[in-house]
Amino acid sequence: MAKDASLAAKGIKKNFIGTQALKGVDFTLYGGEIHALVGENGAGKTTLMNIICGVYRPDAGEIYLSGQKVNIKNPYDAQQLKISFVHQEVALCDDVTVAENIFMPSINQSKRFRVNYKRLFKEAQKVLEPLANIRPNRKVRDLGMSQRQIVEIARALSLNCKILVLDEPTSALSESDAKALFKILHDLKSKGISIVFVSHRMSEVFSQCDRVTVLRDGNYLGSYLIKDVTKKEIVNKMVGREIDDTFPDKNDIDCSDKNILFEIRDFSDTNFKDINFKLYKGEVLGLAGLVGSGRSELAQAVCRLKPSRSGKIFYNGKEIKTKTPRQSINEGIVYLTEDRKNDGLFLSLPINKNISAVDLKKVSRKLMVNRRLENKQANDYIKMFDIRCSSNQQRVQALSGGNQQKVLIAKLLTVNPKVIFMDEPTIGVDVGAKAEIYKLIRDLANKGIGVILISSELPEIVGMCDRVIVMHEGDKIGEVQKDDINEREIIHMASGITKKSEKKGFVSEQVGS
Repeated sequence: MAKDASLAAKGIKKNFIGTQALKGVDFTLYGGEIHALVGENGAGKTTLMNIICGVYRPDAGEIYLSGQKVNIKNPYDAQQLKISFVHQEVALCDDVTVAENIFMPSINQSKRFRVNYKRLFKEAQKVLEPLANIRPNRKVRDLGMSQRQIVEIARALSLNCKILVLDEPTSALSESDAKALFKILHDLKSKGISIVFVSHRMSEVFSQCDRVTVLRDGNYLGSYLIKDVTKKEIVNKMVGREIDDTFPDKNDIDCSDKNILFEIRDFSDTNFKDINFKLYKGEVLGLAGLVGSGRSELAQAVCRLKPSRSGKIFYNGKEIKTKTPRQSINEGIVYLTEDRKNDGLFLSLPINKNISAVDLKKVSRKLMVNRRLENKQANDYIKMFDIRCSSNQQRVQALSGGNQQKVLIAKLLTVNPKVIFMDEPTIGVDVGAKAEIYKLIRDLANKGIGVILISSELPEIVGMCDRVIVMHEGDKIGEVQKDDINEREIIHMASGITKKSEKKGFVSEQVGS
């Protein structure tokens, strides 16, 4: 690595209305390195990066680029200094094309009256080609979550940055998309570009990064060469305690017909066809597949959030007939969205109102919301889930990602669900909060609530699930259980390389030419 730092932040402090987010943090980034920044939700990682990228102004501290002190007053200043920031929350314009989003900074600065779309699409294609097969002329509103993330990254790369900050860049990406991204990052690294990689995924930190800096509660705990530390050491520094068992013990499931809790039959629509599966009592069932496999669309169709052409639902052997999301909720079949900020939470409302929103009858008397009951319900869940907040009146948008996720789960549990589809339940959540959510999921299954877990993180699927159904391009390609649940088997099936044999379990078989 270069002897001189490309970026050095010294003694950075930041206070938000009585909360000391950063308490004199140091951070050094060298040219040609991928540097991980880790810590629990609320540790100050994103705040530090927002200061470096001009979103916030520090209360104290100094920033140096290549040894020269700089004053970054706003994001435009950061852009001029060749610093690009890909935020965790995707911020794109839905009503214009992918190409227009990628080159929006240059379009806004251009003095030309008309946009040369032919040239724009051609240039966008050059940026997108190494990342993913996304047409530059597509409207962003038609893209999935992972594709939107790739467009954000493409926009940052189009600015020819010298410092690239990525905040949880793979949280919504499939494994193949993540591999493509890492290839790009290593190509940029070889050209001397400095990369800050903010992530909760320790496997990625240790396989892709050169150094790691740890923050906890706004404090700088140190920077380490990846080769000199272990995952356990870093995790324990992050949370301030020992975390030995990330995943709780699995159950020995009785997969006989008498133990069937929930079943779907012959579900079909444009994104999936003829899907059948059974969920057994006490089981955490995994639903795995690459982006575009139809797993989320299937869950949304079962919960009546999206239409289906055909399909029947059974609970304890009895058919449940629902047509609307409210009817599904009334029957106890609920869906935990993967996009909590757009589809799951009312960010501008306080915690108590978010938790009570799905079932106001529970906290109402004589058609009026009883504030005492609403506050008690919120306080019970805050205590149960260890939601870190100032009070139940705190706005959800002021909470860390992990605490927002806990509020979302609490919100669904107020309806006493019978079956929960959990779509990416730990997305953007730190390792400490992940362990808590994993324990909660297993506790729900042990209490008789059906849990179907959808996740892009294969270690999560392998560590949590008693049985895994794998989908590929809208088909249920097979399932694995017990000792057969491993990353290699699942990814082979999800990519269409391996499929189920009718008689002998699984065989390796090439699909297509």
